[in-house]
Amino acid sequence: MEEALDVLLFTRSSRQAQLTAAGRELLSEGSRLLMDMDSIAHRVKRVATGWEGQLTIAVDAIIDFQVMMEMSQTFFALNPPTRLKLRNETLSGTLSALSSGQADLAVGVSYAFSNSPGLRFAPLGEVEFVFAVAPQHPLAHVAQPLSDRLIQSHRAVAVADTVPQGMGLSFGLLAGQDVFTVPTMQAKLDAQLRGLGSGFLPLTLAKPFIDQGLLCVCEVMHPLRLASISYAWRENPNTKGQPAGDKALQWWLEQISHSTTRKALLRQSPQSHQLGVESEL
Repeated sequence: MEEALDVLLFTRSSRQAQLTAAGRELLSEGSRLLMDMDSIAHRVKRVATGWEGQLTIAVDAIIDFQVMMEMSQTFFALNPPTRLKLRNETLSGTLSALSSGQADLAVGVSYAFSNSPGLRFAPLGEVEFVFAVAPQHPLAHVAQPLSDRLIQSHRAVAVADTVPQGMGLSFGLLAGQDVFTVPTMQAKLDAQLRGLGSGFLPLTLAKPFIDQGLLCVCEVMHPLRLASISYAWRENPNTKGQPAGDKALQWWLEQISHSTTRKALLRQSPQSHQLGVESEL
């Protein structure tokens, strides 16, 4: 390749060859070209069959993943030629995966930005949050409502924003507060059940543990009541906002359009997690 391009791609002054600036540029552009070739192959297959070669869905931590798995099972029963890829995302990372082209559908978008070019949004529903701690946590035994100053003096548990660049989003955190960051909503629930910190949890996820006395709901000065959740997909400019004519995407959008499916996606079923927590406690 050096001979063909008539440029120096490696320096060989040491025992191990090192890429030159031109070599690094070739590596970067070569990777992009390979991705473009893969994208072209998928588009050709869509034109020929009407099905995508692969459909990637970004699933936010607020979404009940068991329901996504049930939907995937129903999708595979159609025996489609489309490969399905689910990727876990959180907060602004969910929309980022869609807007950057890494996903075709995003389920559980916390913010529906009207100025997002080429994207379509539809409401999924609202999620009610409660501030909860374990019975053994110090905040469970003080007068309420809890002040921000008192909450700030104790560790919070937060789910990490998966956006690849920037600071990301956070909910219910106070400036200067010690934070235990975990990768998923189930891990956040687990941490709070163990008394490792405090924070807001979806009521549907926390309620079984509240009913069993494993979590205590605390009244706070600035409650986080409801969060509006959406789902989004890329719009085809040739179809005036309708799905891009891809059969797999159309199938998923049709399923999510049903009110029962939208409610189930926000249910946050804790059954499988509950067994492990009870054995620990």
